[in-house]
Amino acid sequence: MFRFRAVAAACLATVAAATGLGVAVPAQAAGTVHIAEVYYNSPGADSRSNSSLNGEWVKVTNSTSRAASLTGWTLSDASRHTYRFGTFTLRAGRSVLVHTGRGLNTSSNVFQQRRAYVWNNDKDTATLRKATGARVDVCSYNNPRRSFVTC
Repeated sequence: MFRFRAVAAACLATVAAATGLGVAVPAQAAGTVHIAEVYYNSPGADSRSNSSLNGEWVKVTNSTSRAASLTGWTLSDASRHTYRFGTFTLRAGRSVLVHTGRGLNTSSNVFQQRRAYVWNNDKDTATLRKATGARVDVCSYNNPRRSFVTC
């Protein structure tokens, strides 16, 4: 009986694969840590106030079912302005905003502690890398008429 079930299961799998009846699973079904959004043109005048600087941010999302350590990961722009995450864990299904200006880090907001803008208002590229330097995600934009891009 066991042998019959094993043979039957193997035959069904072969038929499903050959006829395309198998269910395809998207590559991202397991989830990723990725750049979800870049808000590159903060609201109002570019006054370099801390409020204005913190109006530009990058949202990094963990769409996996497990917490991800971002310790040592970097986020950089095309001009290589680089933010390095300190000790930081992004919980499963959560996001963190990486603000340009100054502030106190929390589980949902971290701050680059800069006094100048990073993200160009017309075009730029955000790159997220692991601590090893391996590229995790890239998000580019080229639209001066918008303030943000969803990646």
